[in-house]
Amino acid sequence: MNAEFWNGRRVLVTGHTGFKGSWLCLWLQRLGAEITGFALDAPTQPSLFQEADVAAGLTHITGDVRDAAAVRDAMQRAQPEVVFHLAAQSLVRQSYLDPIETYATNVMGTVHVLDAVRHVNSVRAVINVTSDKCYENREIACGYVESDALGGRDPYSNSKGCAELVTSAYRQSFFESKGAQQQVALASARAGNVIGGGDWAADRLVPDLLRAFDRGVPAIVRRPRSVRPWQHVLEPLAGYLALAEGLHEHGARYVGGWNFGPLASDMRRVDEIAASLVSALGEGASFVVQEDENTPHEAGLLMLDASKARRELGWDTLLGLDEALNWIAGWHRAQRSGTYARSITLDQIERYEARIRAAGAACM
Repeated sequence: MNAEFWNGRRVLVTGHTGFKGSWLCLWLQRLGAEITGFALDAPTQPSLFQEADVAAGLTHITGDVRDAAAVRDAMQRAQPEVVFHLAAQSLVRQSYLDPIETYATNVMGTVHVLDAVRHVNSVRAVINVTSDKCYENREIACGYVESDALGGRDPYSNSKGCAELVTSAYRQSFFESKGAQQQVALASARAGNVIGGGDWAADRLVPDLLRAFDRGVPAIVRRPRSVRPWQHVLEPLAGYLALAEGLHEHGARYVGGWNFGPLASDMRRVDEIAASLVSALGEGASFVVQEDENTPHEAGLLMLDASKARRELGWDTLLGLDEALNWIAGWHRAQRSGTYARSITLDQIERYEARIRAAGAACM
């Protein structure tokens, strides 16, 4: 991650009001980027976007990625050099309740963003952030690699597989011709189950545990034996930043799909994560398992192989899962005691940057 590269760089972030988008924008602000954000209002109340005053450091455009004209107008206004596309309907269970919205947002939203890129000559690098769930999940005890088959049984997972196919088609149809006036390097990023301070989303393990802790009641944990690639939000974001730098500076070498996931030892069961976070939160935190066989299907075992990113980007996991959970507990306790969410978040970003320097893990 090269701070000089980002200083003064024009960046468009879709979905900047969400949890991951807010963390990314705060990091880009710290690096000195000129950011335009395009998204609907913050998806939760409260939200990190509001609590950390993320809008104070960027140009905020309210809009819907399902609106092609609005996306194109935002792209024209921003004239970005780098685009991070994060806007999405990101919940599996919500996708069962409203599959049309899920496909419209995750598939056509991606089409609208990539098509808008075609009409703005400033863009040099684009990252479409999809999901670890974009793969055809065979419930196997090894990590999926970028060349594995795409798929998805539920509407959310399937929509992310579709978004990957859209990305590939746009790259090959519009962004690879050597005779074209504009050369855009386009990649997709597939991260695991991202966790961190400031996430108030519904129907997610860590926010559910924190909400129950605040209310002084046990959290309800479903699907306790499910295994996911858990990682702190700063881990994949560091990968996205490194990938964007590579795309901008070296083009074709970095196009395609990229996995950003934890070490195999941190791909743990849901009940193990719950127990670890309860321990980190301390007195007053607890959970109970309440399985329901009638709930919609979700993957029971899902793992990623991120060796490509480690080998070719120099990216690596710098926070073990237990340490990541301690960072989350610390973030939550500080915010709960009245510390400004922006200060807490920027402090953790600064600590993570120090971890990168100490590890010699600068990605480029």
